[in-house]
Amino acid sequence: MSQQVEELSPSLDLADVVRNFYDRYPYPPPVENLEKYQRQWQDPLRRRNDFHLFWPHRPYKEDQSILVAGCGTSQAAKHALRWPEAHVTGIDVSETSVRCTEQLKKKYNLKNLEVRQLPIEQATDLAMNFDQIVCTGVLHHLPDPDAGLSALRTVLKPDGAMQLMVYAPYGRAGVYMLQEFCRRIGLHANDTDIRELIAALQSLPPGHPLQNLLSQAPDFRNEAALADALLHPQDRAYSVPQLFDFLEKAGLVFGRWLRQAPYSVHCGVIARIPPANRIARLSLPEQFAAVELFRGTMLRHSVTAYRSDGTSASQKISFSADACLAYVPIRMSDTISVQESLPAGATAVLINQTHTYRDLFFPIGLAQKNLFDAIDGVRTLEEIVKTTRSSSAPANLEVARAFFEQLWWHDQVVFDASHPAPSP
Repeated sequence: MSQQVEELSPSLDLADVVRNFYDRYPYPPPVENLEKYQRQWQDPLRRRNDFHLFWPHRPYKEDQSILVAGCGTSQAAKHALRWPEAHVTGIDVSETSVRCTEQLKKKYNLKNLEVRQLPIEQATDLAMNFDQIVCTGVLHHLPDPDAGLSALRTVLKPDGAMQLMVYAPYGRAGVYMLQEFCRRIGLHANDTDIRELIAALQSLPPGHPLQNLLSQAPDFRNEAALADALLHPQDRAYSVPQLFDFLEKAGLVFGRWLRQAPYSVHCGVIARIPPANRIARLSLPEQFAAVELFRGTMLRHSVTAYRSDGTSASQKISFSADACLAYVPIRMSDTISVQESLPAGATAVLINQTHTYRDLFFPIGLAQKNLFDAIDGVRTLEEIVKTTRSSSAPANLEVARAFFEQLWWHDQVVFDASHPAPSP
């Protein structure tokens, strides 16, 4: 019988307990085949899309330095495949995760990847600064998340960008109820107890807050996934206001949500409820906090963040001035245009397939579809408008500006804003 992680040694501190947990139950589970992932990222527009999501105002480049902090079993290898011209460093506290990553490095001949067993809190031991830091699903498991985020901020270049993901509290209510259930009855992270828990979950009462999550995430039947969700020795979540405070305390500023439509008062059901105008009058952080409460089921928050003293912090996408006419829109790679079973008056419906909320679709008319179809990743917003106008319908830049802003809020496009603004 496997021993529970907590019983490995009575002298272990929490950091050691977490490390031993991931050595025994690495998550995500190890993978051996990354061919599909590699093919997916051979699309140059997908890479440009990803770059300008973090740096809309910087000219595109691929030779970046990237730190994947808490890289798990495959995340650093994936980034090395995604960005073959970049130098990727992966660190993880787990020996098992580092070994799995080294195996992928050898299999795919990833000469641009370096892997080290190192806690996030000791990132300065790398003696390097990075253009981009990716840390997803890790900080909320640290004994001191503030110390971990501050360490990452220290090794981020002044104009660098972070991608962070932390748990959100309201959608995980059922998870935290089951975590407490396991603690009360003495279920621990060992093979026997995990099998017992999996069997028990088959009889979870209808309507339990965890029931919906289990139906949407069948990988909860996977032992490592179940252990990570319900038996982890350290786990906390951040509401939107807590996340903004977390960033500020570390000397960082919020950039944008990786997928911003779920948080936006401009999108989906939120735009149609009677109090929408009240929400729109709030500051953006307060808007996001209100929408999180109304939706009620967010499981995680994924954001871009920048150093508060850096150049990237002040370079925001804005549609309030003519500078936006020089923006080059780039379609989000996961967007599809549906032209069947349409709402009345719609020529097409745009859907970002990464959205989990079904209300986040964007119906467009014929003139809007012509604008959307003209997006090629090369022409500016102004050039697209001029290209699609007809002799009987002169260009209406204000209408087009509003449409492209809606595309942006709905996660249908990102913008390359590195080109000079048009002359007055």
